[in-house]
Amino acid sequence: MPKNKTVYVCNDCGAKFGQWQGQCGDCGEWNTIFETPVISDRVDRGTKYSGYSGQTLPKIQSMTEIRLDEIPRISSTMAEMDRVLGGGLVPGSVVLLGGDPGIGKSTLLLQILCQLPAHLGSLYVTGEESLSQVTLRARRLGLPERNIKLLAETNIDCITRLALQEKPRIIVIDSIQTMYLQDIASAPGSVSQVRETAAHLARFAKQTNTMMFLIGHVTKDGGVAGPRVLEHIMDAVIFIEGRADSRFRIMRAMKNRFGAANELGVFAMTETGMKEVKNPSAIFLSRLDDPAPGSVVMVIWEGSRPLLIEIQALMDESHGESPKRVTVGMEQNRLAMLLAVLHRHGGIPAYDQDIFINIVGGVNVRETSADLALLLALVSSLRSRALPRDLVVFGEVGLSGEIRPVASGTERLREAVKHGFKRAIIPKANAPRGGVDGMELIPVMFLSEALVAIRDA
Repeated sequence: MPKNKTVYVCNDCGAKFGQWQGQCGDCGEWNTIFETPVISDRVDRGTKYSGYSGQTLPKIQSMTEIRLDEIPRISSTMAEMDRVLGGGLVPGSVVLLGGDPGIGKSTLLLQILCQLPAHLGSLYVTGEESLSQVTLRARRLGLPERNIKLLAETNIDCITRLALQEKPRIIVIDSIQTMYLQDIASAPGSVSQVRETAAHLARFAKQTNTMMFLIGHVTKDGGVAGPRVLEHIMDAVIFIEGRADSRFRIMRAMKNRFGAANELGVFAMTETGMKEVKNPSAIFLSRLDDPAPGSVVMVIWEGSRPLLIEIQALMDESHGESPKRVTVGMEQNRLAMLLAVLHRHGGIPAYDQDIFINIVGGVNVRETSADLALLLALVSSLRSRALPRDLVVFGEVGLSGEIRPVASGTERLREAVKHGFKRAIIPKANAPRGGVDGMELIPVMFLSEALVAIRDA
């Protein structure tokens, strides 16, 4: 029997070292190196599956010989899921689905497998629940039961052997943190087990042209539990987000080799499972009948479509030594920068004000087109003067007070017109030459011009 050896592997980049050290020499991260047992040669080389000859060398080809045929897609039966995946399921792809406990990961994939055509063949592998628990959930949701097969197992070798016999086109692993390989002397969920089981399943998917979904747990920081290398192995990494007090779920693609990254899909958790939201802007615009100070609608761009979202701001006199800065759905550091711009180029100080920012609907806004809307909402709250209900705002604010253009300005305006908005404060560079039918445009170049525009609105 060969002697067991250990190496030290970086949890983020996967670099290997002969001894432990505090900082990774490859990626520069600190305290990410852990002791890992060396796996056996059989697992390291990969199992030889039927239909695949490990003795046949791959052919080296010129780029001119490569055929750029359309990647085959299979609909998941949910348009929002297809949008996030880039058009549908791709044979041989490996997708990691992450999210907080109870967010709806298992429910969503169970719905998809039950609704797919029977000829595709679906296998749901559960390592956390019994087969009766999965069946009870499917019946509670009213899902068809003939199109799916179940397996309760955590041994990867056993799972792949059974999959070769059944030959399913789509496999769901729930979850990757419960799976293990016998050749690795560590517990399921450890760094080495998660990395090697994911790599093992990825090889199986590529060699058998099987679509693979891996459900992943998340840490308290919001990242997928396990090594960062896990995300590099995947073809697509998708997260489901949502607040505990909201029934809406936001699905976001953080990585996608077959489509656009940062694509977004919206679902609603109901008694019968996850339901698609066909018009996401409508759910984010549930405003009061009477306009209120500190509220304005902005148009952000998520993936390949615009979304109209309400941003709320509250400025109140601070009675503490250091004013509060609280943001929900937006980066707090960017708020600090924009407050400095508002003071320097707008003449409005905020050093004695508590400031609270909220993005309605539970969406996390990452793009800079929300800058101008945030500042105008703050000024509206400070002056206790409501902005018009038919007004939308978007634009990036620079450090010198200039209003910079954003991508897809015309498409944003057209989306606003569809929802009944008639006025828009936008960067001057985003103003279409011929205008937009049904929309009064207020193009601005500097923050001071935008402040004058809302004063006269």
